[in-house]
Amino acid sequence: MIEDMQEYIKKIRQMVSDRLDLTRNVEDDEIREVIGEIIGEESQRQYMPLTQKRQVMEGVFNSMRGLDVLQPLVDDPTITEIMINGPHHVFVEQSGRLYRRNVSFETNEKLENVILNIVSRVNRTVNEANPIVDARLLDGSRVNVVLPPIALNGPTVTIRKFPEDPMTVEKLIAYGSITPQVAELLERMVKAKYNIFISGGTGSGKTTFLNALSNFIPKDERVITIEDSAELQIKGVDNLVRMETRNANMEGKGEVTIRDLIRSSLRMRPERIVVGEVRGAEALDMLQAMNTGHDGSLSTGHSNSTKDMLSRLETMVVSGNSIPIEAIRQQIASAVDIIIQLSRLRDKSRRTVEISEVAGYENGSIRINPLYRFVERGEDENKRIIGELVRTEHPMIHREKFRNAGLSDLV
Repeated sequence: MIEDMQEYIKKIRQMVSDRLDLTRNVEDDEIREVIGEIIGEESQRQYMPLTQKRQVMEGVFNSMRGLDVLQPLVDDPTITEIMINGPHHVFVEQSGRLYRRNVSFETNEKLENVILNIVSRVNRTVNEANPIVDARLLDGSRVNVVLPPIALNGPTVTIRKFPEDPMTVEKLIAYGSITPQVAELLERMVKAKYNIFISGGTGSGKTTFLNALSNFIPKDERVITIEDSAELQIKGVDNLVRMETRNANMEGKGEVTIRDLIRSSLRMRPERIVVGEVRGAEALDMLQAMNTGHDGSLSTGHSNSTKDMLSRLETMVVSGNSIPIEAIRQQIASAVDIIIQLSRLRDKSRRTVEISEVAGYENGSIRINPLYRFVERGEDENKRIIGELVRTEHPMIHREKFRNAGLSDLV
């Protein structure tokens, strides 16, 4: 039996490194084969149960090619987020709640090696001169890294995992986020090419909801997706172009921004532009695209309410452009058709709390026409909130796109 598993894994890893020429391109299968040979030799000297052999095999391989002690957490489908606050403090989110895990890296350097492994795979760099970076894992999970001296407790990593199977509207209905009637309405809105913004706070499910809506896009259209870190999982669209931003290199050159990609996409004959998240001056380019024949665009933004989303769009456009506020508001009112507001409620569930129509520009402000609002009915015995989206008394004003697409509007 092995007393100190971490020390034993470290010893086997060194033996593997001594036996293999790691300066050449060594395949994963070859590494696993050598690890197996060494474990077999060592088990003749010291008895090891089969479960420990497997543990050593995975531990050594993960330390060389995977994410070291993080790999089991990444592989666990019940974990939705992993938070690393320095080498010895690892937290996870499961079922909407946070738990500390008895997992740690031996040193800051070991954690930094895992970070470099993650960012290098997607051609990103992170160092003291560039201590903050967004990246992704090979499975699409979103990664944010902050290094010292910015992070005072040591390297900080946040991994937002995404399910292997893309989110569908059927799943949203099952989770209680929307009703079947709302799902049918949203499907018709996407097919009729309404420009839709999905708004919500951190962790409210914006990207997940965008994934679900994107699956309503007709399969014969040309779709261009633009993201900071590629996360969207659009299925069934053959004419799909996926683009991702790029950070500047060590010399400060070569940066490719969301704004650059939106401008480039307009020359690629898109029928739909899907922007993962709008958060800066690129908002103007997105609005202009929506106003110049690229209907059916989808995007997300951070905000706590529908009104807040419109205010943030104004601020984003103003921050990078010298345009009068009246002109900006008119542009927003004519570009954005529908805003879907998401929220994470006190029971940790993610719900759609409002669906509103942007009704137009009047007397210096943007008019909002709420179509659906979440109504809370109480709590069940597990403190889970009971409620649903309820149709308001306000009729929908702009129905032209439904008629042009030959669809009934349901509202």
